[in-house]
Amino acid sequence: MRKQLTLVVFCFFSLYVRSQTPKTEKDSTSSDVLLKQIGNGFFPTKVWNFDLRYLVKFNQYEGFRTGLGGITNDNFSEKYRIDSYVVYGFVDHRFKYKIGGGFRVHPETKTWINFSYKDDLQETGSSDFLTDGRFFSFFEPRLLNIDLFHKHITTAINIEHELNPKLLVETEFSVSNIRPTYDYNYVLNGRSYGAFETTRAKASLQWNPFSAYEVTKEGTTKELKDGYPKFTLQYSKSFREVLNADFNFSKLDFRTIHKIIYNADSYSVATFSAGIAHGDTPLTHLYHAYPNNIRKETILQRFSVAGINSFETMYFNEFFSDRYATLVFKHYVKPFHIANKFNPQLVLISRYAIGNMNNVGRHQKVNFSTLKHGYMESGFEINKLLFGFGLSLTYRYGPYHLPLEEDNIAFKFTFNITL
Repeated sequence: MRKQLTLVVFCFFSLYVRSQTPKTEKDSTSSDVLLKQIGNGFFPTKVWNFDLRYLVKFNQYEGFRTGLGGITNDNFSEKYRIDSYVVYGFVDHRFKYKIGGGFRVHPETKTWINFSYKDDLQETGSSDFLTDGRFFSFFEPRLLNIDLFHKHITTAINIEHELNPKLLVETEFSVSNIRPTYDYNYVLNGRSYGAFETTRAKASLQWNPFSAYEVTKEGTTKELKDGYPKFTLQYSKSFREVLNADFNFSKLDFRTIHKIIYNADSYSVATFSAGIAHGDTPLTHLYHAYPNNIRKETILQRFSVAGINSFETMYFNEFFSDRYATLVFKHYVKPFHIANKFNPQLVLISRYAIGNMNNVGRHQKVNFSTLKHGYMESGFEINKLLFGFGLSLTYRYGPYHLPLEEDNIAFKFTFNITL
């Protein structure tokens, strides 16, 4: 019930924004700018842009997570910025926060040097790209069901640079103190680690070769064409005994997104992701395949919110890998124009994942499988039935098909909104 309430908050916030949009021609420009800012994840004020990601979230460990955060804008300074937040979890009764800021080195290449100190949670097995921080998702459905987190206190220095509008580069050097919130030990060379330190260097590239951009008179970059495919590549390295770090390991992550447009209303999207971790890598830094199914007895008890590229029939914490690949294919059928404001859309979906792991025995007190036989699921969504809500049905088949038939079925609702 609390999960559905979170969705309602987002939904009514969107409807409120739309209802507040003036209809006069005089104010149309300012209204469009405001909606664009909100669509990018920010609510602007005179010197501070509030980041909407910190307002309300929900997960299985923190319960409701709420707070405030954001970043200063050009009215504050074009050369310096403050980027911080503070949130509170109502179940774990703990504040999390980030204190950060940066300064611009070169305006033409949008080169910034940033510093941050963060005390927060991160999902175990998740793999994020540095350059993803520049893109915003208004609603992240998977967050509602996640229960496996690790605490981390991280100090980082970050450099972001634009080689050209099509190629973004971001690097980071960080030191982290990591404490899993669950019962876990990593055994290495006869020593058992229940908590550990890492010292890591990362380099991330975001390349959009088929997009088109122009530089405005104000010096900002405007996207003229959203081209595909898009590519993201990231390499990270953890250094043992550098600033008291415990492990040597490296990771290489890759993602590409391709979109095929058939006409104005029908298109297909394919997302391929892959990663490999080499060395002494604890579970916190390995890979899951973005599962999104909770362990409940019946289909209706598992009824929740479908993700974007997540595996809807795969249970949380069911699989982990030190090397993996996933392919998600979605085909968007032309919307059904049933009424003036009722145009539901059918989406056909198929997902595949494969992976494996060396040294499984090093991970103690947790039970999981690998994806070495290949995981498959297919299904469909019917979106935009009411206020952005829809329904999805997904079926699990292949080598990891479960004995009890209803355990292979995921029935959920979807949420899609465009500002």
